[in-house]
Amino acid sequence: MGFIFSKAMNDSLKGQQEFMRLQLERQLVLQNLMRERQAAMQIASTREFLKYFGTFFGLSAVVLTAGAMKKKNPAFLMPIVPLGFVFAYNCDIGYGTLLQRVKDVFIPALLRAFCTLQLFPTMLLRLHV
Repeated sequence: MGFIFSKAMNDSLKGQQEFMRLQLERQLVLQNLMRERQAAMQIASTREFLKYFGTFFGLSAVVLTAGAMKKKNPAFLMPIVPLGFVFAYNCDIGYGTLLQRVKDVFIPALLRAFCTLQLFPTMLLRLHV
C-alpha cells in the first residue's frame, strides 16, 4: 500500500514539476515579448519625436543663419551646435545602431556582475572555513 501511495506521489510531483517548468517557459517568452515591444515602442516614439524636432532644427538653422548673415554676427549660430547634438543623438536612436551598441556594452557587464554575485558567497564560505 505504501508503494502505491509513494508511486502516486512521485507521479504527482513529476506532473507538478513539468507544469511549473512549462509555466516558467511561458513566463520567459512573455517577458521577452514585452521587452521587444518596449524597445519597438521606444524606437517608434523616438522616430515620431525626430519628425517634429527635425523640422524645428531645420527651421532654426535657416533662421539663425539668416540672422547671423543679416546682423553680421556669428554668435547667432551658437544654438545650432547643441541642437545639432540632440538631433544627431535622436537620429542615432531612431535610425542608427545606438540601442544595439548599448546592449553590446550592457550584456557583458551584466554577466560579469552576475558571475561576481554568484561567486561572492562561495568566496565568503572559503574565508570562514
